[in-house]
Amino acid sequence: MNIRDPRFDEDSGREPPSADVLAGEYVLGVLDAGERRQAQLRIGADPAFARLVAAWELRLAAMLDTIEPVAVPAHVWPRIRTRLGWSPVEGGRPGVWQRVGFWRGMTAIAAAAALAAVFFGRVQPPPVPPAPPSVVMQPSEPAQPVTTLARDDGTPGWLAAIDAARGTLRIVPVPAPADAQGRVPELWLIPPGEAPRSLGLVSVDRTQLVVVPKTLLRALAKGATLAISLEPPGGAPQGVPTGPIIAKGGIEAI
Repeated sequence: MNIRDPRFDEDSGREPPSADVLAGEYVLGVLDAGERRQAQLRIGADPAFARLVAAWELRLAAMLDTIEPVAVPAHVWPRIRTRLGWSPVEGGRPGVWQRVGFWRGMTAIAAAAALAAVFFGRVQPPPVPPAPPSVVMQPSEPAQPVTTLARDDGTPGWLAAIDAARGTLRIVPVPAPADAQGRVPELWLIPPGEAPRSLGLVSVDRTQLVVVPKTLLRALAKGATLAISLEPPGGAPQGVPTGPIIAKGGIEAI
């Protein structure tokens, strides 16, 4: 990236300073705003120039240790105090901003102004806070009956929350590893004395909502059984369980 030195005028015939000189001037802070901006752009675009700047910073940093501290002249602080309205010498007669009487007078004036404003109605009384909103109690929905589908060892494998009004089952699995043979769990609804009816595949690690077909809503009743079998990927091919039943539970309430 070619960044032209703004101090170089082609018509004047003056040569621009070398990169090393420009780097030194940048570190010393003697460039004007435009020149400094150009140098900063060059640092980001020219690695060689950036190294020159870093070298100058190291070179001049060593000189700081040789500079003796200079005490502030005695007349500086009195001038500052005078400009602030204070006494030039600490402990002398206080300026107007330091006088206790001044602040007491200002306080009295402010209090009188506040009283006058209230008297003439300029200050309105605080608004009456609005009445709290009335709370309308909504009737809570009845708790949905839950059927536990237990495994052979008695531990729960799935929970089924039954919503007969909507014809849905919310199936909540107790997380377990997937079948080693790649089989998938399938949910069955078994009415008393009837053949199992498939409700589709279910998950072993996430909750899902199962919509019961309208043709099976009558079977979703007390006394029916919910069961899980292991089936080939895609489900039982003939619509009847082909694998082992790994969990089941009877519907005791609707």
